[in-house]
Amino acid sequence: MKRILTKALAPVAITGLALSLAACTSDPGTAEADGPLTVWVMGDSGTNFESLVEPFVTESGHEVEVVAIPWDSIDEKLTTSVASGSGPDVLQIGLSKLRTFADAGALLPLDDLIGDYAGLDPANFPSGVSGDATSVNGQIVSIPWVSDTRVLFTRTDILAENGIDAPPTTWDELRDDAKVLAGRGSGQFGYYIPQWDAPLPVEMTWSLGGDVIDSEGNVDFDTPEFQKAVDIYTGLYADGSVPTNGDFDQTQGFISGVAPMLVSGPYLGKAIADGAPELEGKWQASLLPAEDSSTSLFAGSNLGVWANTDQQEASLELLEFLSQPETQLDWYELSGELPTVSSALDDADLNSDPNVAVYTEQLASSKVLPLVSNWDGAVGTELLNALNAIALTGADRDEALAAFFAKTEGLSVD
Repeated sequence: MKRILTKALAPVAITGLALSLAACTSDPGTAEADGPLTVWVMGDSGTNFESLVEPFVTESGHEVEVVAIPWDSIDEKLTTSVASGSGPDVLQIGLSKLRTFADAGALLPLDDLIGDYAGLDPANFPSGVSGDATSVNGQIVSIPWVSDTRVLFTRTDILAENGIDAPPTTWDELRDDAKVLAGRGSGQFGYYIPQWDAPLPVEMTWSLGGDVIDSEGNVDFDTPEFQKAVDIYTGLYADGSVPTNGDFDQTQGFISGVAPMLVSGPYLGKAIADGAPELEGKWQASLLPAEDSSTSLFAGSNLGVWANTDQQEASLELLEFLSQPETQLDWYELSGELPTVSSALDDADLNSDPNVAVYTEQLASSKVLPLVSNWDGAVGTELLNALNAIALTGADRDEALAAFFAKTEGLSVD
């Protein structure tokens, strides 16, 4: 089994490529190829994925070639592969990219294919994990792979030392607590805002009872709830409660106590447990702060089959293996990423960890970002540009937001 690491590539726009891929799509009735199954995995998980699929390779006889794609290079890889008609067999897809991949024609429709694979039955997954999180325009184009939600992490020892007896349950409480914690001295902060995390202000808006899509399916941030989210987000900066350097390391900041509160995913919990076991009992995960509801982000990733693969059957067999509860629990041990299969999420050993129990509870009130084509570039980037301009460079709040509203006007989920 081989592992290939790609070099980082600059993202580019993805437009008008669906027809070129469709023209290259192989006839599903033709014989399967004999070469290795090529799998694109995102980020730095290639080595762990190779370990995970070793039993599949042994039992099936299919060699698996794992290609690790940096998250910031996936757009270019998609563009060039669609244009050439040559891609992987199986690929990991971040949910914010699902619509983009589907619109480009890169994903094999699965509705008529998964009936022969019991592990791929949508009924195996919670309703919030399947459905809108796997389909585009009513057509299944992917299978749930890992669950990822956002929860609040706190260094409870540091909070207690500063007179805070419990993690905050509302954003207003969080802002007040962060200000107290930032008062510990020079170089100390109360909270950390990743300057690349566009979903955070959306999560704030949801938990305040608002939405960013109107009743007709159009992008609409011009609401009272979003306005309050902006004030909380920028207010944390105005209070001096968050670091302003863009390269701040959230894991080390949390472990050192420099930033003892932050919102992140379950992978952070694993990083803390592995990197700082001496902090056991001194930190915890809790539900996202809320005013109306504790609605968080479902930001997992799916697996799809490339539209013109010449190894359709073997690709589906691999998806079947990866959807087994024991495989998903093995992946959690390797990566800290939560399962998507209901029986794995309900596993007693998994939930014996109180922090994992928080993750699974938060998943029940999480939802995906709107399936707007190129959400990351067309909405997320513009949102961060506006908020960071206000918080970091002193741009006029109302002018920056008005420009953001204008740039996202006309975008929709249709």
